[in-house]
Amino acid sequence: MDNSTQSFHSGFVAMVGRPNVGKSTLINRLVGEKVSIVSPKPQTTRNRILGIVSDESSQIVFVDTPGIHRPRTKLGEYMEKTVQDSVQGIDILCVLIDAARPRPEDHDILPGFEGLKLPKFLLLNKTDLVSPKDLLPIIASFADAGFDMVLPISARSGEGIDTLMSEIRRSLPQGPKYYPDELWTDQNERQMIAEIIREKALLNLRDEVPHGIGVEVLGVKEVREGLTEIHADLYCERASHKTIIVGRRGEMLKSIGSQARADIEALLDAQVNLQLWVKVRPGWMDNNSDLKSLGYWEN
Repeated sequence: MDNSTQSFHSGFVAMVGRPNVGKSTLINRLVGEKVSIVSPKPQTTRNRILGIVSDESSQIVFVDTPGIHRPRTKLGEYMEKTVQDSVQGIDILCVLIDAARPRPEDHDILPGFEGLKLPKFLLLNKTDLVSPKDLLPIIASFADAGFDMVLPISARSGEGIDTLMSEIRRSLPQGPKYYPDELWTDQNERQMIAEIIREKALLNLRDEVPHGIGVEVLGVKEVREGLTEIHADLYCERASHKTIIVGRRGEMLKSIGSQARADIEALLDAQVNLQLWVKVRPGWMDNNSDLKSLGYWEN
C-alpha cells in the first residue's frame, strides 16, 4: 500500500431508523444533492440508496434505508430485507430517532444490530423542534444503550451537521476510493426519474393512496438535442385510487406530472415531455412479477 492510500480514509455509513425520522432528508443535506425523495408519508424510501461525499482525504458512502417496520406485504418483506442487507459490510452505523417524538420502541432498534462490531452513533434528529431542557432526558435515557456517541442534529436546519461529518471522518478506516469524485449517487437515470414521479405523487395524494403507488419508467428517449421524451406508468391497487390519482378532468395527474417534469428537467438539464398513465394492478405489492418490474424484487 502506498502512502497516498494510507492517508486516505473511506467507508460505508448506514442510516437506519423507523419511518419518518428524517433519514432521507439528512442524507440529502450531507451529500448536498437530492439523493433520496422526501415526503411526510411513512415508508417513502423503499430501496437501498447510496449518497457519496468525496474530498481530497476521504470518501463517505451514505446508505439510505427503508424505515424499520413490521412488514405486511411482499413489498414490506423486501424493504425489511433491504435494511438487513444494507448493514452488511458497513463501517459505521447511524441510528436515527425523532427527538421531537421519542417512543419507547426507539430503544429496541440497536439490539437488532448488536452483532456489528463497528462504531455506532445515535442521531437525535429534529432538534430544531425540541427545547434543550426536553432534549436532556432523551440523551440520558440512552446512556447505557451501547452507542459510541450521541449527537443531537437537525437535518432541516443543519444544526450539528458539521460535528456529525467530523466524527464520521474521524471514525472512517483507511481505505480506497470506491467511486469517482464526480459521482454522488449510485442510482441510474431511470431509477431517479421513477423516484421523482413517486415523490410528487406522495406529496399530492391522500394518505390512503401512496402506500399502493408504484412507478415504472417504460422509456426515456432523446427526441432531439435538448428534448427528452419519457413514458411512465403509475401502478395503483384499486379503481377508486385511480380515480383519485387522475383527479377531476385529469387535474391531479397533470399536477403530479408538472411537478415531476420540473425536477426531471433539472436532473437531465433538458426539456422533458413527460407522459404518465395510471394502471390498476390489484395486489401488486404482493406480486413478485410486478415487484420485479418496479425494481423491488430479486428472485
